[in-house]
Amino acid sequence: MKLRTLNLALVALISFLFASCTSNKENAKETTNQLSLKEICEQNLKEAADNYSYMATQLPAGQFPKTFIDGKLEISGSDWWCSGFYPGALIYLYQNSKDTTLLNEAKRMLHLLEKEQYNTSTHDLGFMMFCSYGNALQVQNDSTYKSILINSANSLSSRFNPKVGCIKSWDSKPEDFLVIIDNMMNLELLFWATQETGDSSYYNIAVTHANTTLKNHFRPDNSSYHVLNYSSDTGEVQEKKTAQGYADSSAWARGQSWGLYGYTSTYRLTKDTAYLDQAVKIADFLLAHPNLPEDKIPYWDYNAPDIPDAPRDASAAAIMAASLIELKNYVSDDKAETYTHVAEVIIRNLSTEHYRAAPEEVGGFILKHSVGHKPAGSEVDVPITYADYYYVEAMKRYLTD
Repeated sequence: MKLRTLNLALVALISFLFASCTSNKENAKETTNQLSLKEICEQNLKEAADNYSYMATQLPAGQFPKTFIDGKLEISGSDWWCSGFYPGALIYLYQNSKDTTLLNEAKRMLHLLEKEQYNTSTHDLGFMMFCSYGNALQVQNDSTYKSILINSANSLSSRFNPKVGCIKSWDSKPEDFLVIIDNMMNLELLFWATQETGDSSYYNIAVTHANTTLKNHFRPDNSSYHVLNYSSDTGEVQEKKTAQGYADSSAWARGQSWGLYGYTSTYRLTKDTAYLDQAVKIADFLLAHPNLPEDKIPYWDYNAPDIPDAPRDASAAAIMAASLIELKNYVSDDKAETYTHVAEVIIRNLSTEHYRAAPEEVGGFILKHSVGHKPAGSEVDVPITYADYYYVEAMKRYLTD
């Protein structure tokens, strides 16, 4: 009898603790749901600073964070295309928190990045140098930072082919000239260089690239191909295909977001309405797509064959949100209302515990569930630095808009 009573008491205690835990979780969710989005963003940015403070303690000397897989932080050197996102996000978080340890960590990483100003083997110098040193200029008007960015713009310009009218993305066979939609994200560095130096050659390269991409990269429905292969001799389009998407004809999710962001920022920097029109067309394609989930976090490819079981891509969502928050300022009131609503839905859903990580959960990364290169089986359903960067940027834009 005593044993039975004891067992009953133990069962009752376990039931009570489980109910209490469940209740606490539900209460926490209810409290979060009652917060305004601005309050959620403010809370998220404080917690994101904790994430990156922890990540700083995990990084080996001289290395940059890349992703976190199977309980292990994966790292890269400064030449990896994502190297600018970690210091850039640190600076964003410093601007919000004024915690100088974040700024000091960013400066440490900038020193490691400095040599990439002379890297002519990549088109990603906008990502690498402008997302880092460009953000640093917002905090400190440093002539050294400016010099590094001008050298970076010169290195990026060296990849421009006037016959093609584009900046080369990937090196390949001599007769091929590969250009990816991602390259629209690297033009802001060139626009800045003209503003800083008065040399219009950077501006001219940027708008020529944007115009050539506008002419050739988009389908009638305003989705974009991932990769175009031009003839390096004639400038003619030889192939329209994908590398990281599901198929040549599919809408790779992050690529669509790159295009949206790139044409929105290019309009801001040129005031050419052709770029605004294209940004709106891309946005409207995405928001009307039948495969865009209700929570607005896209599948890795809008045409993935295994929807609704296909992996989601938090990075594509974060880039989209950051883009829409800016784009809404340039459009009619009804479109602005739609774009604002979608951006809010994305930020709110990325801020749930399903997507947002606790500081030590995945090595200090802020967001979970992004997709890097699914066809290659690389970085699938993992945290990634550019997802963090554009998520922080989206929240920062939302708070200061």
